[in-house]
Amino acid sequence: MNKKTIRDIPEGELRGKRVLVRVDFNVPLDENRNITDDTRIVESLPTIKYLIERGARVILVSHLGRPKGKPKDELRMDPIARRLEELLGQKVVKVNDCIGEEVKQAVAQLKDGDVLLLENIRFYPEEEANDENFARALAELADIYVNDAFGAAHRAHASTAGVARFLPAYAGFLMEKELEALGEKLNNPVRPFLAILGGAKVSSKIGVLRKLLEKVDVLLVGGGMSYTFIKAMGYEVGKSLLEEAMIEEARGILEAAKARGVRFELPEDFVVAPEGKEGVETKVVDWDKIPPDMGGYDIGPKTVEKFGRYIQEARTIFWNGPLGLFEVDLFARGTIEIAKKVAKSGAVVVVGGGDTVAAIKKAGVEDKITHISTGGGASLEFVEGRPLPGVEVLLDK
Repeated sequence: MNKKTIRDIPEGELRGKRVLVRVDFNVPLDENRNITDDTRIVESLPTIKYLIERGARVILVSHLGRPKGKPKDELRMDPIARRLEELLGQKVVKVNDCIGEEVKQAVAQLKDGDVLLLENIRFYPEEEANDENFARALAELADIYVNDAFGAAHRAHASTAGVARFLPAYAGFLMEKELEALGEKLNNPVRPFLAILGGAKVSSKIGVLRKLLEKVDVLLVGGGMSYTFIKAMGYEVGKSLLEEAMIEEARGILEAAKARGVRFELPEDFVVAPEGKEGVETKVVDWDKIPPDMGGYDIGPKTVEKFGRYIQEARTIFWNGPLGLFEVDLFARGTIEIAKKVAKSGAVVVVGGGDTVAAIKKAGVEDKITHISTGGGASLEFVEGRPLPGVEVLLDK
């Protein structure tokens, strides 16, 4: 971690200063706009409290959902402001904009230790375009910039990267925790080092697959992406999810794993069904016997047992992506069983990706996990070795 954090700002210099903090409050909401998981808000509290206690005037900015550059009432930040007030035990002022006169006046009225939450930053198309004038307008609200939004650090947006051109930029404590956990634990792993990769598509994980082959001793692959590998080995996959365009790439990864001596393990059996929804008839079949009129939607019991043996032997585990159609309860069992085995392993465990985190919570084992990353895409790109724009712009130590 070679970036300066807010700890590197002399304490006396924070009092009275306007500090713009990019947080990741992109939390799930139900149909009544109630927050269903406040993990990302809770994880940002150490940074916010540190600044409040030292008399800073805290201005928080985040995105929520994908409004695509237009205001949407269902994606306003009001529920987040209410929850943050409860967690902090103090008033959080919420404004209905990110820049402009209303915001400037609200900032001018802040006293030391006050907290202001701006409106959803992605209501502006200039945010994702990393527009320089928009970034400058944001920067004019503050004296110091802090990025604590690891989950958005792989985006070169105005509030994650652009604003740092105009203000001294520091990492918050969550950003620091993420970079240290993903960096130290995965770059210098205690061996055997095992990775579990799931999720729907090979195409979204090609880079990280190739990078992990350079690092791990064992790679367990499940979820929708496993069927492309099975097809690459010359077997039929029925109605299972398949990326035809990635078959050659999958074949290349299998060959690379063999050449490197990495144990590349695919499921031995699957739970198959005519379609992926609740209430359908299911059966368990071996990996090479998927019926043409059915698709695979979860790993079967033999796979849980086989993967479990490797998990038991591992000393470091990185897991990204569920191993079945986890959001449908009928097909969640394999992922939950693996979550329980990972929790019992005694290994250093780093988990990334929203669905994987949901599985860990559904299995009730989050307190047994070494580090649960708040960033899915960001954690993958970091592991892949790609520079993260929201980290690159921070001041070096």
